[in-house]
Amino acid sequence: MFRFLSLVLLVSVSLSAQTTYNFLTVDNSPRAAALAGGFVAATEDANVIFYNPAGINTLKANPISFSFLKHLEGINSLSFATSHNFNKIGRLSAGIQYINYGSFVAADKYGNKTGTFNAAEFALSVGYGNMIDKNFYYGANVRFIYSGIENYSSTGISADLGLLYLIPNAKWSFGFSVLNIGKQISNYNGIDENLPMDVRVGATKELAHLPLKFYFSLNHLADSYDNIKDRFSSWTVGGELKLSRSFWLRLGYDNAKRDNLSLGLSSGIAGFSAGFGLEIKDYLLDYSFSSFGPIGNLHRFGLSASF
Repeated sequence: MFRFLSLVLLVSVSLSAQTTYNFLTVDNSPRAAALAGGFVAATEDANVIFYNPAGINTLKANPISFSFLKHLEGINSLSFATSHNFNKIGRLSAGIQYINYGSFVAADKYGNKTGTFNAAEFALSVGYGNMIDKNFYYGANVRFIYSGIENYSSTGISADLGLLYLIPNAKWSFGFSVLNIGKQISNYNGIDENLPMDVRVGATKELAHLPLKFYFSLNHLADSYDNIKDRFSSWTVGGELKLSRSFWLRLGYDNAKRDNLSLGLSSGIAGFSAGFGLEIKDYLLDYSFSSFGPIGNLHRFGLSASF
C-alpha cells in the first residue's frame, strides 16, 4: 500500500495538463456517468478500460459493453469495450470511442455558402493487465486516435497507465491512473497540439450492512493551478444503491462541472447526474442523465453482457 501511495504522489506532481482530442474525456458509459465519472477505482465493469486499465483484472469471463450518448446539438457518441483473460499471460482488453459532430454549413471568406461538411473522431484502444502482488494490480492501454474535419485530418497515439489496490475484507478499492499520455502523429495546420492528459486518484467503498457503494475521485491533479487548494477542486462523488437482485439506482456529483457550467447566478442542477441499471436475464441495461445546467442535458444508454 505504501508503494501505491508513493507512486501516486510522485506522478501527480511531475506531470502537467494537456488539451486536444477532447472527446477522449467524454463519459460514454451510462453507469460511470451516473456516478459522475468517478470510475478510477471501479471494478467488474468492462468500461473501466477508459478510466483505469488496471481495473480489467477484476473482470469475470468475457464481458462486452456497448454505450450510446445523445449529446447536445445533435452530437452523438458511441463506445465499445470488451476483455478476455489468457492463462499464464494476463488479461487483454479492447475499446472503441467514436463521436460524430454532425453536419455543418461551409462558407467562403465572404460568407457565401458553398455546401456542407462533416466532422468526426474515433479512438481504438488495446490494453493489458496483470497482478503485481496479492490484491495489487497494474494495467496499461495503447490507443490510436483519428480526427477528421471536412477534408482535413489529424492522427495521434496515446497510452494510459493504472494501478488498483483492493482490501476485500473491508470492501475498499483504491485506484490511480494517468490517462492520455501521448502526442499527435500528424496535425491539421502544422502546429502540434497537446492531448488532454489527466491524472486521477480515487476510491470505492461498499458498506457492510447496506447494499450501497460509494465512489470518489480526484481528477486533473497534474493541471496548472494558482494554489494548492485549487489542485483538489476537481472531484466527484457518487453512490450506487442495489434495490433488488436486478436493479441499481445511481447518483453522482461533479464539483468542477458545476463550477464551470454555472451561468451568472443560475446553476440549476449542473454537475449532478443520476441513472439506473436493470439486469434482464444475462443482459444489463443502463441509463444515465447528466445535467449541464442552463445549457442542456445529456442522456446515455448502455447494454452489457458476459460470455
